[in-house]
Amino acid sequence: MPGAKPFPFRVRYKTKRQKLHMETTLPCITAGLPGTGGAIKARDEDFVVEEIPLYQPSGSGSHLYASITKQGITTKEVLVKLAELLGIRKDDIGYAGIKDKHAVTTQTFSIPLGRVSEDEAMTAIRQLPVKLNWSKLHANKLKPGHLLGNRFMIRIASLEMPVNEALKNAQRISSAILETGLPNYFGPQRFGMEGDNAERGLKILKGELKVRDRWLSRFLVSSYQSSLCNSYLAKRVESGQFSRILKGDIAKKYATGGLFMVENTQAEQLRYDSKEISFTAPMYGSRMMMARGEAGRLEEQVLEEAGMTMENLAKSGASGTRRLGRLLVNDMEVRACDGGDAIMTGFSLPKGAFATTVLREIMKV
Repeated sequence: MPGAKPFPFRVRYKTKRQKLHMETTLPCITAGLPGTGGAIKARDEDFVVEEIPLYQPSGSGSHLYASITKQGITTKEVLVKLAELLGIRKDDIGYAGIKDKHAVTTQTFSIPLGRVSEDEAMTAIRQLPVKLNWSKLHANKLKPGHLLGNRFMIRIASLEMPVNEALKNAQRISSAILETGLPNYFGPQRFGMEGDNAERGLKILKGELKVRDRWLSRFLVSSYQSSLCNSYLAKRVESGQFSRILKGDIAKKYATGGLFMVENTQAEQLRYDSKEISFTAPMYGSRMMMARGEAGRLEEQVLEEAGMTMENLAKSGASGTRRLGRLLVNDMEVRACDGGDAIMTGFSLPKGAFATTVLREIMKV
C-alpha cells in the first residue's frame, strides 16, 4: 500500500510447544493496513458455510443426493449414524468435503439405492439432528472433491475498537484483497489442535516415529508438506515476489486449471496482472512438477532451510502436487451486524482453501 512498509505484520500460530521451524510465522499481504481484532465462533451460528456444488443431480439414477444443514455434529458422525440406520457401510455413503462441527454448515451426501429404498433413505435422514433442504436422484456416488468451493458468512465479535472503525478497516482490507489476491496458505487447523501434526510428519520421514494407521501416517506427512508449502508462500511474500511471475514458475490457468512452465515472463506477467493465471506453490513430493530457473531456486532454498530433500520425501511415498499460489476473492462483502457490536464478512473460496487465510488478514490476530 502507498506509504506503508512492505509486509511488516506477521501472524504467529502459537501452540502449547515450541516447534522448531514448524512454528511458522506467516506474513500478511495487507500488512500495511490495521485489522479489526476480535474473535470468531463465539457461537456456532457465527460461522456459516455452504458448499458450492460442482454439478447438480440429474433427477434420475441409483444414488439419492440429499442436502442437509447441520450444527454441533461432524461430517463423519453423520456418515456413521446414516450407515447404522440404513444397515450399510459408511464408505458407501458419498460426500464432497469435510465440514466443521462447531458451525452451521450445508453440504450434500449421496446414498446408494438398491439394498435400501428411497423412502428408507429419507426416513433415516429425518432421524438425524439435521435439517433436510432437498433430495434428488443422480447416477453416480458423490466423491471427495466433487465441489467448486464453499461460501462463508462469518461474524467477527469482541472487537477491539468501535464497530464503525472496525468496519472501515475491514472494508479497506477487502478492497486490497480484491485488487491483489492473497497467499493460499494452509490454515492452522491443518496442523492439529496441538499444532504438532507437521512435526510428527517430519519424525515419520526421519524414521523417528512409526504410525501403524496408514491413513494417519499419510496425513501427518501431508501436514509436513503443507508446512513447507506455507514456508514457500511466506518467502515469496517477504521477498516481494508474490506480485511477480518468475522465470521457470509452474503457472496455473484460473479458468481451466491447466498448468504450464513460464518461459516469457513479460507476457505472462500481463496475464497474472489481469488475473488469468497464478503461480503455483510446491507440495513437495516424488511426482511434483519442479519449477526451474529463479522459481526453482526459491523452491530449493525452502527445502535446504528445512533440512529436507526430495529423496527423503520420495522414500516416504509422498507423491506431491502443485497448489494454487494466489487466491482470488471476487465476492467479498463486509457489513455491520444488527446490534452494532460485531461485523459480518462473506466470501467464496475454491475447494482446498481456508477461510482462516482471509480472516487473518482482516483481524490481524
